[in-house]
Parts: sequence; structure tokens; C-alpha cells
Amino acid sequence: MAIRFVTGNEGKVREAREYFDGIESVEQVQYDYTEIQSDSLEDIAISGARETFEALGSDDPVIVDDTGLFVDALGGFPGPYSAYVEDTVGVERLWRLASAEDNRRAHFRTVLAYADEDGTETFEGSVAGTLVAPRGKGGFGYDPIFEYNGQTLAEMNTEEKNAISHRGRALAEFVEWYADREE
Repeated sequence: MAIRFVTGNEGKVREAREYFDGIESVEQVQYDYTEIQSDSLEDIAISGARETFEALGSDDPVIVDDTGLFVDALGGFPGPYSAYVEDTVGVERLWRLASAEDNRRAHFRTVLAYADEDGTETFEGSVAGTLVAPRGKGGFGYDPIFEYNGQTLAEMNTEEKNAISHRGRALAEFVEWYADREE
């Protein structure tokens, strides 16, 4: 049996495979599930996982993740709307908005939803940091403006970023649950 990770991002799948090493195989699946509009990452991920599991029609379970950047001074904005804000407003303009604030604390949060014939479970990971002027050439999305321990995520190499990543923390929680379940 394989766990199907529903994403178009091969980097996410590589990261997941590191966590699943020796437990289960992870297969990348691209499926355009309906992303509901919600203030809840959990609701979005659960809906996507259930829809995908049912639509693909196999016994193999699926995992779907949803991630948001939550800026304290902006009341958690953009949160679950992070991808939309990145696409429409852009990272630089979000930085300009946040740069006017004294409090630039923020956190990334990922919710991973697992769906199989028995139902759906969710797992969460987060990483706290500070928003800064864009720096670095690596990463993607908000990585150039999100600083953790003196470096932006865009300044970190893949191994450094994965070691502290919100998605990695959600994957670690999931793998622990999954391994216990399979015993």
C-alpha cells in the first residue's frame, strides 16, 4: 500500500519521503480538489482529503496539507488565504504592510489531513519567527520575509529549512501516529 500525497509540489513529496523512510511508500498524486473557503486550515485540508480519497476510488489513503502564514499584528492575516494573497498582493507588498507594525511576529502553520476508508485525521506543525525585509535566494513563497533564528527561510539550505519546517513537524506527528496504528 502507498500513501498518496496530493500536491503538485515535488519538494513537499521529497520531504514527506524522508519522514516515511522504511514505513510506507509515498506516491505523488496531482488532483485538483475543490478548495473550500474557510478561516480554518483544518476544514480546508479535511475537505480536500475526503474529496480526493473518494474521487480516486482506491483503498490507498491520501494526505493533503494546507499551510498559512499568520501575522500577529494583522490579526492572523493572511492565514488560510496566504496563497491567494501571495498571488494577488505579493510577498513584497505584504512585507510593506507588516513593516509599518512594531510587532512583526508571525508563524507558519501546516495542517496535514489523512483520509482512508475509516475516516480522516489531522496533524499540525508550526514554526514561529519574525517578518523582515526580503533576503535570500532559496525557498519559495514567503520564505524571503520569514526569519527564524537570524536567517530567513530563503537563506537556509533545504536541510536547514526542513529541520525546522512547519510541514516537517506535521509530518513527524503524522508518522508517529501512523506507525503506532500499523503495529
